[in-house]
Amino acid sequence: MNFYTKWFNSEDKEGKTLPWPCSKVVCVGRNYVAHAKELNNPIPKTPLLFIKSTNTLADLEQPIKLPQSSEQCHHELEVAIVVGKRLTNASYEEATAAVFGVGLGLDLTLRDLQSQLKNKGQPWEKAKNFDGACPLSGFIDFNGSLGLDKLEFAMKINGKVVQRGNTSNMIFPIISLLVDISRHFSLFPGDVVLTGTPEGVSALHPGDLLELSLNETILATTLVD
Repeated sequence: MNFYTKWFNSEDKEGKTLPWPCSKVVCVGRNYVAHAKELNNPIPKTPLLFIKSTNTLADLEQPIKLPQSSEQCHHELEVAIVVGKRLTNASYEEATAAVFGVGLGLDLTLRDLQSQLKNKGQPWEKAKNFDGACPLSGFIDFNGSLGLDKLEFAMKINGKVVQRGNTSNMIFPIISLLVDISRHFSLFPGDVVLTGTPEGVSALHPGDLLELSLNETILATTLVD
């Protein structure tokens, strides 16, 4: 497997630098039934999409800095897809051909702030778009041999598995998500799609040691500041 760095890394001894900047991170909410249930949310009938801006991007090999404005910064472990071709109203075949790499990411969420905003009927970008709210691992080069519908992924905190998922349990599979997203707005080379989190989300705490793995290969380890 070939590993690629993210665009904000200048050098990586294990791989190459991605050749494009990122214009956005598209996130998919409630794509695992058990996660929707643990937050008492309804199961969506169509993909629930929202966007993280590029100020949220961070390197998962660097310490995670918790915002001082919240007491509940939750981790949401997700399979991350980086696209290598523009997708607009894409077909299934076009979306498959556009997958450039597969990695892992955290959709960090200020859960207490998000709940307050939801209760007021207000948008909750403030809870999802703070600086560093989307730490990403390096990406594995996608050559078609990596089965997107059967990816195992997990995260340990201080040696204990807290989240474990398999993309076979997604409500909306990865390629179908790319097709759906492209029908609402274009994806550009370098854009990242976070594909949803399984159950087990909880708050991070200073001093936590995180280990993230994909198909039993460790992609990143990091500390929480």
